[in-house]
Amino acid sequence: MNYSKEGLINELDFKAVRSSGSGGQHVNKVSSKVELHFNLMASEALDEGIKARLEQKWQNRLTKEGELILQCDDTRSQHKNKERVIKRFFKLLDEALVRPKKRKPTKPSKAAIKKRLKSKKIRSEKKASRQKPDIS
Repeated sequence: MNYSKEGLINELDFKAVRSSGSGGQHVNKVSSKVELHFNLMASEALDEGIKARLEQKWQNRLTKEGELILQCDDTRSQHKNKERVIKRFFKLLDEALVRPKKRKPTKPSKAAIKKRLKSKKIRSEKKASRQKPDIS
């Protein structure tokens, strides 16, 4: 895409907090959960066009201040959680920046139209033959 990963990584803020889940008594002593904070509007690594697109795509994920917050507490290791949350961030970024293909309107071929009309004719004749004959 049109951004540098190194520049973006420097703009990310990480916060380690205590995590719930597996770990027994150890979980009460260690901050293994990692929160990633990224301020989209203050980013200098992204140009204005990308920021506008991301703001529109991430409108439900951003805080009122325009900050994206991702969390990871999958493992007991703070370092692994940090790696995972960074991967998740770049995956989200790449997915948001992919432009969908423009739909090309198509129309059915003449053979398909003919086939459909023929089957309609056969079906209508079949149903007409089930009716009682009109004797007058």
